Amino acid sequence: MQNRIDNLFKQKNKNILSIFLTAGYPKHDDTLAIIKQLDACKVDLIEIGIPYSDPLADGPIIQQSSQVALENGVTLKNIFEQLKNLRSVTQMPVLLMGYINTVLQFGIETFYQKCNEVGIDGLILPDLPLEEYNSVHKVYAQKYNIHVVFLISPNTSAQRIKVIDEQSKGFIYLVSSNSTTGSGKELPTTLVQKVEDIKNLHLKNPLLMGFGIKGKPEFDAACKLVNGAIIGSSFITLVGHSTNFEKDISQFISTIKN
Repeated sequence: MQNRIDNLFKQKNKNILSIFLTAGYPKHDDTLAIIKQLDACKVDLIEIGIPYSDPLADGPIIQQSSQVALENGVTLKNIFEQLKNLRSVTQMPVLLMGYINTVLQFGIETFYQKCNEVGIDGLILPDLPLEEYNSVHKVYAQKYNIHVVFLISPNTSAQRIKVIDEQSKGFIYLVSSNSTTGSGKELPTTLVQKVEDIKNLHLKNPLLMGFGIKGKPEFDAACKLVNGAIIGSSFITLVGHSTNFEKDISQFISTIKN
């Protein structure tokens, strides 16, 4: 079965721009409107965050957006309801990013099945252990053609990275540092050598860098090291303050790309 993530990397393997948004933020029904605008701006990849009360890997900006979305009444069930029309709005690859408890409460196979039904291509669950993926999730990921993406950091051992690469599909999410998203730190100078070491492992999956990618300088720096980068917190801040998605998102994306 074809997967849009694979198709993207067949067509393009450099300067991949992935944008993270929180479902149901800033308003309950804003998700598709934001995706429609990102499609018009020709970003490469979209990650939709599932609001969660205790998002361990997320910094204060994404945590706050998650809290607002929960207060807006957003649940996983109505995220899927909203995404029923996803593929009439965009044909670009879309991933859901969330936490394992949400999936367990929804029902594991039901979750993967609903992802397939609405046209989700991939899944990022930062707190899903690789071993649990292999024993429980993998069969459903394969059945419903959902690529599960795992995270590594510059400090992950070479042996562990090779195992993750073997099990991953789509791409590997390289955390730029051992901090939360939106930490405001610049890309660490030690990162360059560590990324070179990772690339020397000759991984089969592309690498996208996230955490701390705020704007064009960080995006360009990340793209010199890996296949592309993920922008989250600064985009969440933008839409949170926006009174005109079309104008503001277009301006933000063109600043990154040009």
